Formats: sequence, structure tokens, C-alpha cells
Amino acid sequence: MQSQHVRFETEPHFFIAGEAWGNPMAPPVLLLHGGGQTHHSWGDTARWLAERGYYAVAYDARGHGESSWSNMANYSPEALVADLRAIMSQVGSKPALIGASMGGITSLLAEGEADNPQASAIVLVDIAPKAEQKGIERIFAFMSAHLESGFASLQEAAEAVAAYLPHRPQSDDHSRLEKNLRLRNGRWFWHWDPNMLKGWKNTTPDQQIRHEARLFKAAQQLTVPTLIVRGGISDVVSERVMAEFLDAVPHVRSTTVAGAGHMVAGDSNHSFTKAVIAFLEEVYPVMEH
Repeated sequence: MQSQHVRFETEPHFFIAGEAWGNPMAPPVLLLHGGGQTHHSWGDTARWLAERGYYAVAYDARGHGESSWSNMANYSPEALVADLRAIMSQVGSKPALIGASMGGITSLLAEGEADNPQASAIVLVDIAPKAEQKGIERIFAFMSAHLESGFASLQEAAEAVAAYLPHRPQSDDHSRLEKNLRLRNGRWFWHWDPNMLKGWKNTTPDQQIRHEARLFKAAQQLTVPTLIVRGGISDVVSERVMAEFLDAVPHVRSTTVAGAGHMVAGDSNHSFTKAVIAFLEEVYPVMEH
């Protein structure tokens, strides 16, 4: 199955780029990656969704991959939500949303703060209204480590990723990793806007508390079928964090992918996709559309 490149204008002269699989007339599913990633982080998930009859669109968030970078360094939740809502209006009907980390927060706010349901279902991938601070700090440390200096080679970048994700089997094939990097002056740099990370790192404790309260409120206002997929060895969404979330929002379902960390789709793509497809085929079946 061949994918198609897609582009959405979410603001005047501001474009979100992505890749789509399947028939555009089929029930749409939007895949939103995490911070510092690109749409390639989903592995084969989008293609498998298309093979099951969905129209799967994985896109690069603003400031990432092939999408526009904000001249105003606006990577706020509001900006991400506005992009998502613009894309949802362009794909037609009410899509299912699959969001990892940053993409999960975007999906949660877009649906939970809407006046009426805009989505058909939501899958939150290793994200909850409250996260383990140590896990977040480890992500920021990894993203900051080679921000200015870059890497001398793809192999050096792969070694940095392996040190960050020691549980993931190493591969000699760097083609997927290469899609997240750009070669400049003989060195490889992550392809996302550094201003985004600066904004996140400048968040004050008070702002973080307000943000968590906002996410909990949005979660409690969800009415569409919702699944949280946790990585079994995640240091961002612990069992305690997930239990708190499920207590606060009883109608949310949960599943855990054993052996996967925060990057669930990348760590265990087959198990993750299987769980997502089983959920969507129950709550958002293709044959009813």
C-alpha cells in the first residue's frame, strides 16, 4: 500500500505536512506524535490501520519535520490544538485521534474543551493529565544534550538514542532515525525548532499545576470512547499516575504494553497497533461508516 503526502493550511501561509494511507473517503484516524519526534515515529501503525479500512493520516506537528516552524515561537497547547482542529475540519466527519505524549495532550484538550464532540474516539499513548516529573526531566535532558553541537554521524546519533532507550533492541538500519535529523555543515541535527524546547523548559511550577488542572478538567469532560495505552516500563506514566487518572475519569479504558517505555509505538509497534485496532474496531467500526 502506497502512502500519499498531504498538506494542511492551518493558518495563512502556515502548513502542516503529513503522510496518509488508505481511501480518503474511509473513516479518518489522525496520528499525533510526541515532542521532538515526527510522523515517522508511528512505525507501521498508520499503514496497518489503512489495511483495516481506515484513512490514516500521520502528521508532523508545527515546528517538527516537514511542517512550518512558528516565526513567533508559538508552540503553546492552544496553537497545537488550533492546528488539530483545522486539520479535523479538512478531513471531514469525526476522526479518531491517536496522540502520543505531546500529541495526546493536544488530542485531550481539543476534544475535552470542545462544546460538542469533535472526535469519534481518542487513544492517549503514555500520557495522562499528571506525569512523573523524573521522566519528563529525562526527556528534556535527552532533547537538550546535542541541541547545539549535533552529531558527527548517524551512528553517533544512534548511540545517543540507545543510551536513552537501553531497553530497545539496537538496529544497524538508521533510515528511520535519519528522517528525524538534518545534515548541516557536516553534522547531523535534530529537525525540530529549538525554541519549542526553550518554551517548555521555562514553564514555572505554578504554570505546571494550572496545566495539570486544565488537563484533568478536559479529561473529565470527555464523552467519546477513550483508551489510554501505557508503556509497561514507562517512567512518564507510572502505574500510580494511570490509577489516579482512571479514578478521576472512570469511563476511560486502559491497557499496558509490556516491555515498552514512553515511546510505546516505537518500542513495541506490533503489540501497540494490535491494541489500538482492537479498540477502534469496537468503538469506531469501519462497516458503520
